[in-house]
Amino acid sequence: MKILLDTNVVIDVLLAREPFVSPAREIMALVEQKKVQGYICATSITTIHYLMQRSTDKTQADSLIVTLLELFDVSSVSKSTLHDASVNNGIDYEDSVIYTAAKDTKVDMIITRDNKGFKNASMTVLSPEEFLAFWVLK
Repeated sequence: MKILLDTNVVIDVLLAREPFVSPAREIMALVEQKKVQGYICATSITTIHYLMQRSTDKTQADSLIVTLLELFDVSSVSKSTLHDASVNNGIDYEDSVIYTAAKDTKVDMIITRDNKGFKNASMTVLSPEEFLAFWVLK
């Protein structure tokens, strides 16, 4: 199963944001254990680096990105991705880019805490808690 983690889910783990960190950490563990194939959008990587550098320093942010790239595959963002996201723009352009990249990568579902940003998605979009409930039933 291919899942794409939205930026907010990854940041929940990295910044230990309560009450969101526990389910997000469980999902990342499934990726680490290769029980699911995890993806992150290319644009999320730059956002994560920026936020982590502000919270720590550049060296730690760089190291963290290397670790993420070892764990996750990356859904690429091309000119076509950006164009398609613009034409089919939902509520939020950033979410539209992430959705379009996920669609291009043929992921099975997006895991996010911002379901409204993916309201018109043609693929499954679940919160971390919904995904974990789904995983248990699988």
